[in-house]
Amino acid sequence: MTEIPVYLVAAFSDQPFAGNPAAVCLLKEWLPDEVLLKMAQQHNQSETAFVVPESDGFALRWFTTCNEVNLCGHATLASAHVIFHHLDFPEAVIHFATASGRLSVSREGDWLTLDFPVGETEECEPPAAMLSALGIDSYLHVRKGRAWLIELATRDQVEAVRPNISAMNPGEHKVTITAAGQGEYDFVSRFFSPGEAVWEDPVTGSAHTMLIPYWSAKLGKNRMLARQVSARGGDIRCELKGERVLMSGQAVTYLNGVIMLRDTTSGE
Repeated sequence: MTEIPVYLVAAFSDQPFAGNPAAVCLLKEWLPDEVLLKMAQQHNQSETAFVVPESDGFALRWFTTCNEVNLCGHATLASAHVIFHHLDFPEAVIHFATASGRLSVSREGDWLTLDFPVGETEECEPPAAMLSALGIDSYLHVRKGRAWLIELATRDQVEAVRPNISAMNPGEHKVTITAAGQGEYDFVSRFFSPGEAVWEDPVTGSAHTMLIPYWSAKLGKNRMLARQVSARGGDIRCELKGERVLMSGQAVTYLNGVIMLRDTTSGE
C-alpha cells in the first residue's frame, strides 16, 4: 500500500471558498501516467498537481480530469504553498522542472510570486462561431496565443457574458475576455475552457501570462493589480519584467489527507 499526502488548496485567495482550488499530491517518485490521470479524475478538481523532489528543486506535472496539460498557474501556486507551509521548506524560492521549462515561485510574507515566461499573442480574426457562442456582438481587440484574448469595452460587459459552452470547440475556443478595470484594479478578466470539467476557470495564472504584457503595453505601466471576476474570484498582483511575468497571490489549505493507493503489482 502506497500512502500519498494530498492537499486541497485555494490559490489566489486567502479564503477557502474563493480563488481557484487545486489538489496537490506529494509523490516520492513518478507513478504511471494512467494512474496519475485516474487520481486526477478521482479528485474531480479542474487541476491536480503532482510533485516529485529532485536534487535541485522539484519536478511538477499537472493533470485535468481529461488529460495532462503543459502549464497551470494556480496549481503551481498551490504546490508552492504546500511545500512552503506544510513541508517547512527553508529557502525563499522554489524551482520547478516542468513541461514548460523551469518555473520559480518565491515568497514574501503571505504572498507567493510565480515567475513565468511571457505568453506571446498576435492580432487575429476571431471565429464567428466562437463570438456567437460567447454572445459577443462587439469587441475592441482580439489576439491569439495559447488561448484567444478578447478585449471588451467595460467590466460590466465582461461580467455579463453567459457563454453557450456546448457550442464552443474544445480544441480551438479556449478564451479569456478582458476589459480595463475600475478603482484599484487595472484590468479584469474571465477565462472559458470548453471541454473541461470546470468550463469557467475561477482564477487563471496561464491566461495572465498573455494579459500582463497586453495591458502593460496599453496602460504604459509594468506593475498592475488584476481581478478575475468569476463567481469565486481572485486578485493577482502583476508585473512585466522583460520576457518574464510575475504573478503574486495568496493561498490557503482547505483540507489535507492521505491517499491509500493499493499496489496492484504486489497483490496487496
